[in-house]
Amino acid sequence: MQQEIKPTGPVQAILTLPGSKSFTHRALIAAALADGDSLLTHALRAEDTELTAQALMQLGAGLAWQDALVVVQGVRGRWRTPEEPIFLGNSGTSMRFLTAVAALADGPVTLTGAPRLCQRPMGELLAALRDLGARAESTSHHDCPPVVVGGGLRGGRTRLSGATSSQYLSALLLVGPLAPQGVAVEVTGELVSRPYVDITLEVMGSFGISHYREGYRFFEVPGGQSYQAREYVIEADASSASYFWAAAALTGGRVTVANLTTESAQGDIDFLAVLARLGCQISSTDEGLTVMGGPLSGIEVDMANMPDMAPTLGVLAAFAQGETRITGVAHLKHKESDRLAAVARELGKMGIAAAETSDGLLIQGGQPRGAAIDTYQDHRIAMSFAVAGLKASGTVINDPECVAKSFPDFWEYFGRLL
Repeated sequence: MQQEIKPTGPVQAILTLPGSKSFTHRALIAAALADGDSLLTHALRAEDTELTAQALMQLGAGLAWQDALVVVQGVRGRWRTPEEPIFLGNSGTSMRFLTAVAALADGPVTLTGAPRLCQRPMGELLAALRDLGARAESTSHHDCPPVVVGGGLRGGRTRLSGATSSQYLSALLLVGPLAPQGVAVEVTGELVSRPYVDITLEVMGSFGISHYREGYRFFEVPGGQSYQAREYVIEADASSASYFWAAAALTGGRVTVANLTTESAQGDIDFLAVLARLGCQISSTDEGLTVMGGPLSGIEVDMANMPDMAPTLGVLAAFAQGETRITGVAHLKHKESDRLAAVARELGKMGIAAAETSDGLLIQGGQPRGAAIDTYQDHRIAMSFAVAGLKASGTVINDPECVAKSFPDFWEYFGRLL
């Protein structure tokens, strides 16, 4: 199946977007581990979050969805051991978080997924869980899923490299309060995607969990704590908002997202500052966060704290005057697709000089032509290149349904721009 994108003039829209995928994952887990029933409002119901929810139900939690509301019946930190393996599709977040969370079960829990997920590294997280007393091993013999975890999680101290994934750290923090000795983690090197750790700690705090930290080098969650059931409202997804702001940037239009503020802990909110450097005007009012587009100029920017935005910036860079250099995102090679290779290859189809570097992309702006864009079963490639079609006539997105991973209603919202 294909989705053809029609070029348009300046777009104009005020949008209220679905809830944050990052907050939804974490809130589902915290609520499932809590004592009592929680109500999550404005939760994102997408493929990835559904996979997390289904896994939590296999482990014994109760979940009932109704549109953007979900009631979660917590298990007080006491999982049952499921009889069948937990299948997590292509959701790396689900796999990493639930590998640690399932270690709270008494018996062995097997977690597996789609072929691409079973190519993504897990060795460092498994080693850290073993440091903390849990059984944690890969059955693939190359430290990728399937994995078997469960039993013996006592807590203690461990170390993680900051270079691979902040999700390893978030996973350990989530189980810390339920480990008898708590969890203390020393991070070596620079931690990538730091804002996602802030989101984890914000959600944990909202569900009654305390922690201690020293910047992004050391984290400690005392044991003997309990997640507390509560009502919790989830803010809009800043990653999803970026595609509509990018549409304003590219077409010289104006797009407002009503249910986000600059106070958000989501790292992708800083994409607004990147758009300002490209040449856009940004405003924050009672109406929401607004981007007004203008002539775009190339920039050099470290995207380590908002790596999911690199494909979106790559598309805008193709239309900007001059050269754009994106750095700090070497780990994008291990996402749902090799996102660096994918962006460079698809921009090349559009007649744009784009090359991978050791930690990012180098893109020479020009006049992209339309092309049939392959999406590599990667939602972010599909949504980023949809924006390109607003200016490049003849752009077609292959496998447009892959957006269901994080934003099932993307094409409906995108249609409101036209």
